[in-house]
Amino acid sequence: MPKRYRDITGDGGSNVAGQVSAQAERLKARMAGVRHAIAVMSGKGGVGKSAITANLAAYFAREGWRVGVVDADINGPSIAKMLGVRGHSLSLDAGGVFPALGPLDIRVISMDLFLKEDQTPVVWDGPQAETFVWRGTMEMHTLREFLADVHWGELDILLIDLPPGTDRLATLNDLLPDLHGSVVVTIPSAVSQLIVSKSITMARDLLRTPVIGLVENMTAYVCPTCGTTHPLFAPTPQAETLTGVPLLGRVPFDPRMALAGDKGVPFILEDAASPAAQALAQVGEGVLNFVNSGSPVS
Repeated sequence: MPKRYRDITGDGGSNVAGQVSAQAERLKARMAGVRHAIAVMSGKGGVGKSAITANLAAYFAREGWRVGVVDADINGPSIAKMLGVRGHSLSLDAGGVFPALGPLDIRVISMDLFLKEDQTPVVWDGPQAETFVWRGTMEMHTLREFLADVHWGELDILLIDLPPGTDRLATLNDLLPDLHGSVVVTIPSAVSQLIVSKSITMARDLLRTPVIGLVENMTAYVCPTCGTTHPLFAPTPQAETLTGVPLLGRVPFDPRMALAGDKGVPFILEDAASPAAQALAQVGEGVLNFVNSGSPVS
C-alpha cells in the first residue's frame, strides 16, 4: 500500500538536513580563502550592471589582485560572454568544479557555462517547476553551489553580479552573512533612481549590508567629431543626493564598451585613456579604498 506524505516520518531517509549541513560547511571552507566578497546590484534591469562588474573585475586584476566573479543572474547570464569565457569547457574533480579563466586570470563561474546552445533557456524541473517559490528555491540552490562547490582558491576579491531586484540581495545575505558590501548601479533617470533607492534601503537598513557607493552609468555621450559631452537623459536630481549614498563615479556612454563586451574583453583594458575607462577606474579606486580603509574615495 503506497504511503502518503503524512505517513512518512522524518525526511524519509533522504538525509536532507545532513546534505544541507555538509554544503554549508563547504561554503564556509571555500569562502575562508576570500578576503573580500562584494555584490554588484541594481533595482532595475538594463542599467549596465554586468558591464560594470566585468570592468571592476578587470580593474582589480590589473592592480594585481586575485579576482573571482560569480554570475548570480541564473536566468539571464552575461558575465561569461563579457569576460571571454563563453563556450569554455569546465573541468572538475572529486572536490568540485574549477572556474573558467578570463582576462588576467579572472576566475569566472556562470550558468552560461553549463548551457549547451545559445538558444537554451534555463528551465527548472520539479513537481512545481512553474511556481515562483520553486524557481526561487532552485536559484538559491544554484547560487549556493556556485559559491560552495567551485574551486575558488585564494582570492583577494570575489565580485557577485546579482540579477535585478531587491530580493536577490536577501538570498545572498543568507548565504554570505559576512558580505563585505555592495555596489549599486543606476542610470540618471527618475524611474531608475526610484527603484534603486528601494534596493539601497533593503541593503543598508534591513539587511545591514554596507553600501559602498553608487555608480551612475550612461550619464552622457561624447561627440565623436567635436569631442563635446552631451547628456543622454533629462536633468534629474543627483542620485547620491536622493539616496544618501556616496557616488563612486559617473560613467559616460561609449558604444565601444558594448563592442568590447561582445568580444569578451573588458573596455577598461582596451582603451584605458577614454573617458568611460577613466570613470570605470575611478569606480574601482573607490571600491579599493573602501575595502582597504572602510570608506570610498570622496
